[in-house]
Amino acid sequence: MTKNVAIIGANGQIARLVENDILNNDKDIHLTLFLRNADRLAELKDNSQVTIIDGDANDPEDLRKAIKGQDIVFVAFVDHGVGAKVTQDIIKIMDEEGVKRLISSNILGIYDEVPGKFGDYNRDVCFGEKVEPDNSMVLSDKYIEDSDLDYTVMRLAWLNDRDNTNYTVTQKGEEYVGVSVSRKSVADVVEKIIENLATYSKESIGFADPATQGSDKPVY
Repeated sequence: MTKNVAIIGANGQIARLVENDILNNDKDIHLTLFLRNADRLAELKDNSQVTIIDGDANDPEDLRKAIKGQDIVFVAFVDHGVGAKVTQDIIKIMDEEGVKRLISSNILGIYDEVPGKFGDYNRDVCFGEKVEPDNSMVLSDKYIEDSDLDYTVMRLAWLNDRDNTNYTVTQKGEEYVGVSVSRKSVADVVEKIIENLATYSKESIGFADPATQGSDKPVY
């Protein structure tokens, strides 16, 4: 039976890794790829395993075209918009269309869970002096956790392009381990969830390469 997967923000680096792996290895998944300027995925336009939708994530009706009829929605970008409106729209549309499984991209530090000097660095760069409750990324996480969706929030470490899939997963309420992670590792997590929708169900997970633990700055 075909599994229908929508990727919102389908031209991002992590999204492209997920897409390439699925198209090369799993013929039982149909991808709906949503992005601005569909020409950026022109090489996939004739692929029968792919539907490409050119749209604006700030337009709810564009989003609806991508979300309707899906088994899982992967939002491949972090919602930095005021009030996390895109996240709110996605939750509302998923509810209306009866789509339950969501993978949401976010960043480490939304719970102030990153320790030490690196935690101070991450907070200063990403949030300012403190993590405020009205921060868009904090709100995105809150709206998802308060919804009735079957979600996974991925709190991404600082990203690099290392060719490995080495990562340690931590849960909400646990101290974050590591400071950086490869995009390939993030794609691996996404693909595991797509393969088995029960993976990390109703969880907010942090994950990073444990070898980077103790660094004061991101590791590239």
